[in-house]
This record gives sequence, C-alpha cells and structure tokens, in this order.
Amino acid sequence: MILNVLFPNRCIHCNRIIDNNELVCELCFEHIHFTHYHYFSANNLKERCKLLFPVENAFALMQFEEDNLSRKIIHELKYKSRENAGKVLAEWTSERLDFKNQKPDVLITVPLHPKKLKERGYNQLHLYTETLSEFYGIPFSHDLIKRNHYSKAQALKDKQHRLETVNTFSITGEISNQHILLIDDVFTTGNTLATVAWEILKAGNNKVSVLVMAMDE
Repeated sequence: MILNVLFPNRCIHCNRIIDNNELVCELCFEHIHFTHYHYFSANNLKERCKLLFPVENAFALMQFEEDNLSRKIIHELKYKSRENAGKVLAEWTSERLDFKNQKPDVLITVPLHPKKLKERGYNQLHLYTETLSEFYGIPFSHDLIKRNHYSKAQALKDKQHRLETVNTFSITGEISNQHILLIDDVFTTGNTLATVAWEILKAGNNKVSVLVMAMDE
C-alpha cells in the first residue's frame, strides 16, 4: 500500500496516475489502433499468413505502426519487466475475439530459448495465453514447441538474418488431429510463425490458426 502511494502506477503514454491493473489512461486508450479484424473473415493477417503456410483463421489485436501506442505497449511487455501487461492485453483480446462455436483445441505459444527466458525472466506470451485459456476454457501448452537456437531479438536483426530459421523449432511431443491456435506477440515478416506452423502441420493431421497481439501493417 505504501509503495502504491510512493510509486503509483502511471499511464505509459502520458504519465497520468492510473489503477494498478491498467496500462494506459482512458484518454490515451482512445489512441490505440485496434485492427477490428474478424477471426473468421478475410483480413490482412490471414492473407499474409496464407502466403507462408496453410492457415484456418487469424486475428491481430492491434496495428504495430511506427511510434504508435501499441508499439510502446509491446515494448513495455517485452523489455521493461511489465509481465502483467500480458493480462491486460488478454482482456482487450477477449473483448474483441469471438470463437463462436468453433474454438480451437489448444493454445500454443511461440517459445523463447532457455537462455533468453533466463535473461528476460519470463516469456511475454505466457500470462497472455493463460488468461485467454481461463476466459475461453481452452487448454494451453507452453512446452509443446522447443526453440533450438539462441538468437538476437527479431527487432535487432537485419532482414536477411530474419529469414534464417532453418531447424529453429522442434516438436517435443505427439500432437495430431488438433486445431492449434498459435500465439505470438508481433507479426512482422511472419517467418517465425511460419516455421512453427510447419512443424505443427508436419507432426500430424493438424490445423493452425493464428493470434498475435499486434501486426506490422
């Protein structure tokens, strides 16, 4: 309680004091560029995924534009130890993503390499996915996919190195006849998601849909 008084939670955009379970104030919330995509309809994310791998459905929560608020939110989540931002993003997602009566069978997260996980202290996707799992009643797995190589963050790589993902991921267990919702933070080139998706598709008679927090338009 004393810490909350001395160090109150502040909006990451305008620095106003806000509730402890929020990221931005009500005024700044209006500046977030949500995509308004529909999971079952054609959208830019689905079309870009289709160029890389067979995809059933796709949903992106926000647009990831240069210097916009969504970029700042993701940066806080990944690099500023704001793990709880994942829960807030999941709440925003649950308000906008409707699976109707066609829920996927399991939620799968793109993994970090153990060394990167140790450096960061958490996987930015885990709390997000666990919150969605509880809301929708869909099981999740954080360890079905293994990242085999340690590498720099995608944001620090040049375009050529972003395409070097041969044998980057592998499946750790049996999975077949499942509809997988593959979850990542940001869709840029789509190369990482495609590499994971193909491992899942090769593992059995599986289907893949995609959910990302933000999409680079």
